[in-house]
Amino acid sequence: MQKFNIHTVQKGESLKSISLLYGLDPEALKLFHNNHSNVKDMILIELTGQKELFLPRTVVTDKSRLVKFGRVNSLVFQPENSFSRYGTTITIENGEYKNELKYETSVRWLKKEGKFHFFEIDRISNLYLNEEEVNEIADLLAYKTSKVLYPLQISVDEQGKFNDVENLSVFKERWPAVKEEVYKEFEGETVDSYCEKIEKVIYEPDAISLYLKNDYFIRTLFFGIYKSFGQNYETDIVDSFPVVNNPVEPNYEIKLEIDPLKDEYDLVNIKGEGILNDERTIYDFINGAPFSFIIEDHPEMNHKGSFRLAYYLNGETLLSESLYLECSIDLEKEKKISVVIATLTE
Repeated sequence: MQKFNIHTVQKGESLKSISLLYGLDPEALKLFHNNHSNVKDMILIELTGQKELFLPRTVVTDKSRLVKFGRVNSLVFQPENSFSRYGTTITIENGEYKNELKYETSVRWLKKEGKFHFFEIDRISNLYLNEEEVNEIADLLAYKTSKVLYPLQISVDEQGKFNDVENLSVFKERWPAVKEEVYKEFEGETVDSYCEKIEKVIYEPDAISLYLKNDYFIRTLFFGIYKSFGQNYETDIVDSFPVVNNPVEPNYEIKLEIDPLKDEYDLVNIKGEGILNDERTIYDFINGAPFSFIIEDHPEMNHKGSFRLAYYLNGETLLSESLYLECSIDLEKEKKISVVIATLTE
């Protein structure tokens, strides 16, 4: 991410006049420029034909372009009274196999209690698989039976990170009506199998929590990017993502960077890149192991996986407008999850 701004020197401008334009001390401007320029373009005492000057990233004449930070350049999560509709595309790649899911979702802020915000998430469209509305009986049943989960209520912490599902008891109350609707439309052993499967989930709180913890939309939208970015507008974090079906998700070391200036669309840009950093081997993950079975004082870490994200936040509300998250891990073949979420306009 760009660390500086560039001022194009106009005819008649001097080091002093440019410094006054930006409210900088001339010596501070000269020092910053010299630290970023080639030797031939350095300023000794006064300008000597330089065409461009390097300026600190936050030095601008239009102060409205500056991102609103809290203490220690922290991004503050303030979703109160918000309501958004999002279009989501999830791509799941496993070796040469690739599937793409598309659907639309609404997210409404409900309340704040203590350190947690509560949201209601509802599905507001049909499900599309590889650009076609699902019509295979197995896909339709999976879609129809999962309607018991919506509207879904979740809690999110002050960093914007998903915490837990908050309306587990409601699913059991909804299920009879959903089940009746399913049996009106379908019949046979496949229907019985799917209904039994969803019942096992909704009647076991731990099972439903784990099931929804693996929801790629929720985990991407509420990844937890509202952090302190420090003096250099970057921070290193360790986080996980449900790229594989395992109760203990793979860990990734990630560097997050935020641009202290909004872009030309008045959006706040956050980028992140990282690598897998987990003690478990490829075969541990294939076999669903929650931890490494090899105990060593200095274990060799598995780095065969990558992580990328790009978030674009509304410049005023600092809430998500569009975002992209990509997470991969090497098993016998590479498995990769890509999630694209964008605000829908009327």
